[in-house]
Formats: sequence, structure tokens, C-alpha cells
Amino acid sequence: MKILVLNCGSSSVKFALFNSDTQQELVGGQVENIGTANGLLKATKGDEKYSKECGEVNHEIAIDAIKAYLDSTGLVEDGIGGVGHRVVHGGEHFKDSVIITNEVLKGIKECSDLAPLHNPVNLLGIEFSQKYYPGVPQVAVFDTSFHQTLEPKAFLYPVPYNLYEDYSVRRYGFHGTSHRFVVAKAVEMLNKNVEDLNIITAHLGNGCSAAAIKGGKSVDTTMGLTPLEGLMMGTRSGSVDPGLHSFLNESLGWDIAKINSVLNKKSGLLGISGQSQDMRTLAEAAEAGDARAALAIEIFVYRLAKSLASLVPVLGSLDVLIFTGGIGENNRKLRVDVIKALGFLGLEISEQRNIDNGVNSNGIITADDCSAIAMVVPTNEELLIALDTKQEILKEGK
Repeated sequence: MKILVLNCGSSSVKFALFNSDTQQELVGGQVENIGTANGLLKATKGDEKYSKECGEVNHEIAIDAIKAYLDSTGLVEDGIGGVGHRVVHGGEHFKDSVIITNEVLKGIKECSDLAPLHNPVNLLGIEFSQKYYPGVPQVAVFDTSFHQTLEPKAFLYPVPYNLYEDYSVRRYGFHGTSHRFVVAKAVEMLNKNVEDLNIITAHLGNGCSAAAIKGGKSVDTTMGLTPLEGLMMGTRSGSVDPGLHSFLNESLGWDIAKINSVLNKKSGLLGISGQSQDMRTLAEAAEAGDARAALAIEIFVYRLAKSLASLVPVLGSLDVLIFTGGIGENNRKLRVDVIKALGFLGLEISEQRNIDNGVNSNGIITADDCSAIAMVVPTNEELLIALDTKQEILKEGK
């Protein structure tokens, strides 16, 4: 069964076409610069690269361009079996991936207040996909659903309880598709039973989050009501003193919109370094003697190690620590520094395995005699969405 995966953001629409039976990605790409007159479709099919200017582009034009491109490849002559959509926030409505119905659309819309930058454009992607692929089953896969196994002691904020009852104020967590994918992959690589393992996953990219996984279920995570809580990220601050908001308002006259914009778009690695949100750029600058770049990385590692350590008591013990995402999969020095800080947990880096990114050691980057294992497991959220989509379609008998 061929499955199209769509990930609609505010300024881009990412897509991938999978053969869900073989788990092979047939083609992938994105339409960039949505909302401008410089729309650009970029795609990769095997070794072939493709790009096409789209002019002034919105989400409807983007999905139309994606469909036209896919039609031109000859890969969908026999049709597609379903379309899987990444939806950022499912609130408490959705604990699993679901076939999209009018009722599901209503539920996603009701969660838009919790993710005003994401859910509305996710809904646009669904709307236009239904238009261009009429009759094809559509499935929503939620970033938040994996963390719906958190207990109240983990997801409730210590604020007046009616804010949860009346306004759904609670911790939800995100990056669920990535955390779920790498746990399943790690268990497969280790040939272990997930029920027997206490796992911490660290998804480190432009957005960053960690999760505590016990017996295959998320029991705690670093992100909260929004993706701003938790770890330091590319442009997001991560957790700060909530009193900072009133301080900035009273001292600088910033309104809540500006405060949110600064904390989400101008903080993190970018804010501290003053030059880039890209860890690769900062690593090069730090090596060249840039003190601010070095400080940004130092803070990132410090806060990451501290957060990872704080998840261990939730699990009781640590069996496996997984690094994933662009930073987690590729930044060897960062992994060394984090594991060194967590040595008290029984972790010790293997220099050669770490250099190889664990490729020649079944993902493992720690020494053989460690009481806990650290691994590098490449994530593939699009594949997980495709597999969930196939599963839901088969369950419904579509």
C-alpha cells in the first residue's frame, strides 16, 4: 500500500511517499516559502533531485503542486491507499492515531487554542488533501498522543485545579512520533522486550525534548502545555522563571505577544550565541574561539544533562539512553559531554563507537561493561506516520 505523508507547517508543507509494505520511502520533499511570492518545491527521488519555482503560494497551491509532481513521477499511477497527516496537538481528545471524520476535524479544531500556530495549518492540509484526493482515507497522527499515558502527578501543573477542568491547562508533551519510533527501533536493534526496559529518549533538533519511557509507555516528558517548556532549543528558551513575563512587561513594556515571540523565536542557541540556531555553525565558531558560541553549547549541554538526570527517578533506574534528531544523531562531542555528566548512572562512552555514531555496534556508543546503554537511533517520524496510517485504514477495513 502506498501512503502519502503530509506535514503542514506555517511556512512549508513537507511530504513523503512510502511503500508501507516494504517501509521504503519512494520520494520525499517539501514546498517552501508558503505565504510569499517565492514558493519552491524541492524533492528527492532516489538519487534524483528536483526543484520547481511555484511563484506565489499558499497551502492549497502547495498541495496541488505536490500532487502534480507525484503524478509526474509515475509512482502513483495505481493510486495511493491513504494520506497520513501530522497533527501537532490532540489535547485529551486523541490518545491514538485516527481515521479523519467530521467529528475528528471538530476535535482538532477545538485543540487549536492549545496550538494556534500549528493546528489551523494542519487542518488546512487535511482540507486540501481531501479535495485533491477525494475518497482516499485520511489519518491524523498526533504529536501529543504518545504522552497521553502520563499520570496526573506528571501532567498537572500546581495551579488552581479549575484551570485544568475548564481550560485544559496541563502538560501534554510533543515529538511523540519520534519518541515512539526510536523506542521501537532500539528494542528491535537490542533484541529486547520493551516491557523489561527503562528508557530515556532525547530528541535533539531545532526543537528538543526528552521522555521517560517505562515498559514502552511515556511516563514523563520535558515539553508541556506548549513546545516551549523544557530543554533549551534552537530558538526556544525552554523552561524559564514564569516571573520573567511580568518582569519583561513591567521593565521593558513588552506585551505578551512580544514576550512569546522572543522566547520562541529569538532565544535558545540563537539568543545566547547572537549568531545562529544551528549547532553545526556554533560548533565551528566555538572551535575558532568564539566565546558566545561556546557558552551557548555549554548551557545546552548543562541543561540537557540536568533534565535527563531528572527523569531517572521517575523510572527508578536507567537501562537505555537514546540520542536522536539532527543534533543527537550527529554531534559526537555533545554526546561525549552529556554522557560524561551522566557517568554516575553507569554510562561510559566508547570513543570509537561514538565516532562511528554506533553504526558498527548496533547503535550502541557506550563501553561493553556499562550498567546502562547509550545509543544513537535515527528517527523517522514520516515512516511512523505512514505505518500508523496503514494500520488505521486496515482496522477500518477501508
